[in-house]
Amino acid sequence: MNIHSLIQLLVVLEECKLSKNVVAELELVLRSYKFDFYGLLKQPRANTDPTTLMLAGRWPDKWPLTYVARKYLLVDPTIRYLGRAQRPFRWRDAMAALRGDPLRRRMEQMMTDARANGLIDGYIFPIHGRNGLLGSMTIGGNVIDLSPAEISLFDAVAKKAFWRLLELRDEAQSLEQTASIDVKLTKREMEVLNHLAEGMTSMEISRTRKISNHTVDWYMNSIQDKLNAKNRQHIVAIAFRNGLIP
Repeated sequence: MNIHSLIQLLVVLEECKLSKNVVAELELVLRSYKFDFYGLLKQPRANTDPTTLMLAGRWPDKWPLTYVARKYLLVDPTIRYLGRAQRPFRWRDAMAALRGDPLRRRMEQMMTDARANGLIDGYIFPIHGRNGLLGSMTIGGNVIDLSPAEISLFDAVAKKAFWRLLELRDEAQSLEQTASIDVKLTKREMEVLNHLAEGMTSMEISRTRKISNHTVDWYMNSIQDKLNAKNRQHIVAIAFRNGLIP
């Protein structure tokens, strides 16, 4: 019965004339699956205000404030993994894939805080356009196991709801035009960036690339300026979110 509700939702969303109706129909189906929380979001970009990213969503009362106050956007494993994912994945898949990440401790702290707020398990559905990753839908709460067929249908629902809301807000065309990050890194800068993402220090990078520490720092400063990042951790976070690191 639930699968039929997902199929029906795909038709209903196309017929919705108001944003609030899109949200109401989506939430009705999510409740039938017992997903307490969700977010339909545009993909974060460098220097983006997190409060402008949400197209629709419902979160635990204290979670948004905690998320912003502790700057979890910079380390959120689901967002970092989203930059390389082509298909839907479970939240815990992101933690498993980023096992050796230099920001692992902060990611674990974030997931502990999420569970304490009722965000125990969930799924993410990437939404791509011509310029790459444009957004995503995340659904979660308690542990709910979806079948492969249900995951595929939720993936289709995520895309349909995302684009329908953008169309009703007259934002669809502008998002496609501005989605790709306007940064051009040299081949050597990309090499240094990838080593940084692997957790290497400047000294380790200099040994690997057979260049001086001073040269590594020069490349690092150039990358930081181009990405408008605050520090090296921020460089890695921005690079992952914008697909600069595979």
